[in-house]
Amino acid sequence: MMNIPFQMGIIIFIFTYIGVRLDERYGMTNSIFTICLSLFSVFIALYNVIRQVKNLNK
Repeated sequence: MMNIPFQMGIIIFIFTYIGVRLDERYGMTNSIFTICLSLFSVFIALYNVIRQVKNLNK
């Protein structure tokens, strides 16, 4: 249970970092990759938390 926040942070950090790099590579001024990938990573992190909590309750 203690590692869930760290997993969430790592997932969100990695996807946001990839989004920033993609924005820099393609010269995007509105940071669309960063926004999309960071929102996607939040959904992935929440799904991961829900899955782990369900496994704990079994």
